[in-house]
Amino acid sequence: MEQIQWRDFEKVELRVGTVLAVEDFPEAKKPAYQLTVDFGEFGIMKSSARITELYKKEDLIGKQIIGVINFSAKKIGPFVSEFLTTGFYREDGLVVLAIPERPVPNGSKIG
Repeated sequence: MEQIQWRDFEKVELRVGTVLAVEDFPEAKKPAYQLTVDFGEFGIMKSSARITELYKKEDLIGKQIIGVINFSAKKIGPFVSEFLTTGFYREDGLVVLAIPERPVPNGSKIG
């Protein structure tokens, strides 16, 4: 594993946001949702997330998640993903979302 310096970590904008909307993403190569998330002062952003196996759309609305909001936008088919939704891979390859343990203000930074 490569070691990084603290200043490297400080460059990553890991922020908390609340899911406002969840749409199916039929054009994705692997099953995914299109998430619309409110990151407070950083605005509303969209992301593609392969979390359809463990999460229902209606259960995601209002959930706070953690995203990397300072990556370059990535075009996925006809969709532009503006941030990286974070999560952990299980042994079966499914993704469990990284979420705050308690509610915090949208836009809060992990530190």
